[in-house]
Formats: sequence, structure tokens, C-alpha cells
Amino acid sequence: MNTPIRKLLVLALAASLSAAAPVLSFAQAPAAAPAPATMQGSPSELVLENTRRVLETIEARRSEFAADRAALQRFVSGEFETMFDRDYAARQVLGRHGRGASDADIKAFGDALADNLMRRYGSSLIDFNTRLQVRIKSETALPRGLGVKVSSELVRQGGEPIPVDYLMRRAGSGWRVFDVMVEGVSFVQTFRQQFDAELQRKSIAQVTQQLRSGQLAVDASTD
Repeated sequence: MNTPIRKLLVLALAASLSAAAPVLSFAQAPAAAPAPATMQGSPSELVLENTRRVLETIEARRSEFAADRAALQRFVSGEFETMFDRDYAARQVLGRHGRGASDADIKAFGDALADNLMRRYGSSLIDFNTRLQVRIKSETALPRGLGVKVSSELVRQGGEPIPVDYLMRRAGSGWRVFDVMVEGVSFVQTFRQQFDAELQRKSIAQVTQQLRSGQLAVDASTD
């Protein structure tokens, strides 16, 4: 698997694996054990359990998802919803452009960014082989009490393991992901660089509308 395709695939996986929402059920879907209603447990436990569950669900429903990309989109969006801290991640992506912005503008930008991301990369989960296994390497504290980093690897047959790190912060009684690093590349930093020029010329609301309409698109494969 070449580098651009691998990054694209791992992005789609990482985005959906960041979540801990219950697996959505459809008429054709096999029964699946629901995820915990609250995000309790250690960050490493959450990453391990959620990764295994999502990978197993994708394999079990591969033929259904291949025939019905809308069902795949609903599944990926549902998985993305609960554990990923959209608002906090959006503020990180906006950086200096988000200073003084309203909570409503931040939320709208975060929602549009996530939806654009899923539209563009969600199908990668079916287009490429996802028969992967996850291995947790370590859990370490982030500087200044910002949270923890869970370092993991996606292990694949016939290839080197792909390192995927999850940056997580406390949210109530549990944990939420605010950034994902694949092979050392932060998606928050990648998106911040991509949108900086647009945000220098336009308001957050204008960039949000362009994301929603498809005039702007995230590009997570940027090196």
C-alpha cells in the first residue's frame, strides 16, 4: 500500500476509531454489543476496545457497506459523534483565528469540518482492506496537564505497523479525543495549516459555509 493511500485509509479509520458511540443498527446488520453509555475507563482501554469493535463491525458488514455507501456514512458519522471533542479540536484548528469567536461559530465550524472529513474519506474503509489488529504501546501524560497521549499501532499482514497516537482530554467523568497523529503527523496541525490562508481573508462563518457546500475540502494526505 503506497504512502498517500495508506494515510487516507488510516485517517478514515482513526476518525471513526476515535468514537465510542453505540454501533448503529440496520435491518441487514448482525447483532453487535453496544458500546458503554459513558466514556469511563482508562484512555488506553477506550482506544483498544473501540478500535477492535469498529474494525470487527466493518469486516462483518463489508458487503452491506459496499452496496450501500449511505449506510457506511451513517455508521462512520455515528462512531465519530460521541468521543471526538469537535469543539475543542475546532478551536485548535482555528488557532489565532478563533480568538474571540462565539461558541456558535466554533461549533458550526467543527461540525462542518467533521462532516466534510467523513464525506471525503469514509468510503476508504471499504475501498481498502481493513483486516488490521490494534496494539497499545503506551499511555503518557501530556505537558501542562492537558491530558494524555495513547500510542497505538495498527498491525497489518505483510507490512510495517502503522503508528497512530490519540491525544485525549478529560470531559466530565470520561475522556474525549481532540487530535489524532498518524506516523507523527497531527491532523489538527495539518488542518490548521490548510485553513490559515482562507481564514486570513474570510470569516469563520464564510469558511464554514464553504466546507458545507463542498467549495472547500479537507486534505488529510498532505505531507
